[in-house]
Amino acid sequence: MTTTRADNDALEDRLLEFASQCGKVVDALPDTRMVRHVAGQLVRCGTSAAPNCAEAYAAGSRADFIHKLRISLKELHESRVWLKLWVKSQLLPPFRLVPFKDQCTELINIRGMSIVTAKANGTKRIRTPQQE
Repeated sequence: MTTTRADNDALEDRLLEFASQCGKVVDALPDTRMVRHVAGQLVRCGTSAAPNCAEAYAAGSRADFIHKLRISLKELHESRVWLKLWVKSQLLPPFRLVPFKDQCTELINIRGMSIVTAKANGTKRIRTPQQE
């Protein structure tokens, strides 16, 4: 299955929406020492998945492409752990975070499958969005 520019754009939009939600969730929290720490970590990792995705699409080699996808995946995994900590620390009620955490898990699954596919297609030429 070939990934189209529309697929790439849709995933990038989802990652940008996730980044935007990170900011909104952080802004809803009280200003405490714990919140500042956890919020800063979530903002950092939650907003970096989309730019790393964009860098992957501009990769010069398959290895670079996979590397950037892995970075994006790592940032999403880290985001999910920070969200779990928010629930454990009772910084926000679980009902406010469950949809956000579910969205993060879906993005992790999508990104993970992208890496599997890229590795499986290792002998094929990378199609960049500019070539579509």
